[in-house]
Amino acid sequence: MLASTNRANDLPVTVDVLQRVKLGKEERFELLLEQIIGVASNFDGYLGASIFCPGNDGSEYRIIFKFDRLKHLKLWEHSAIRQKLLVQAKELTTDLGSFSIITGLETWFTLPSRSGLLPPSRCKMVVISTIAILGLSQLIAWLPLDFMPSLIRPLTITFGMTLLMTYVVMPRPTKLLARWLYPSG
Repeated sequence: MLASTNRANDLPVTVDVLQRVKLGKEERFELLLEQIIGVASNFDGYLGASIFCPGNDGSEYRIIFKFDRLKHLKLWEHSAIRQKLLVQAKELTTDLGSFSIITGLETWFTLPSRSGLLPPSRCKMVVISTIAILGLSQLIAWLPLDFMPSLIRPLTITFGMTLLMTYVVMPRPTKLLARWLYPSG
């Protein structure tokens, strides 16, 4: 029982890092980010990273790391090599930056233009996700997928729904209902 409880608490995680870079240090910072991501990719459970460079209006970088388990993220965070790389990053940044760890449905409820927000309550996420999944499943039910083998059809539908929910469907209600989801943001 204890092992299953620990596993239930060891969910996939996304780390959202916001970092301001000193003027003129952007190129060096981006090279260091490439190095950090290269090193992180060698750690167990690393699933990928994304870098969002600032626009013309600022020097704030957003870096997203994904790990399959919280314990794998912790191994990366506490590693000596990461600590060494963070020392190098301090020379290029204006402050320590901010970061948040996101698990589960929270990844569907991110507003790229508004950084550092706590995720909405799980109750609100369940309501919006349920409505979105219901609508999407009704649309998919109309697709003529009878030509697919019975083993491939559910896989295709599940993959398609996950893809659509993540990249097409959820960003819209998240922006539309931002005031309700993030009342104090």
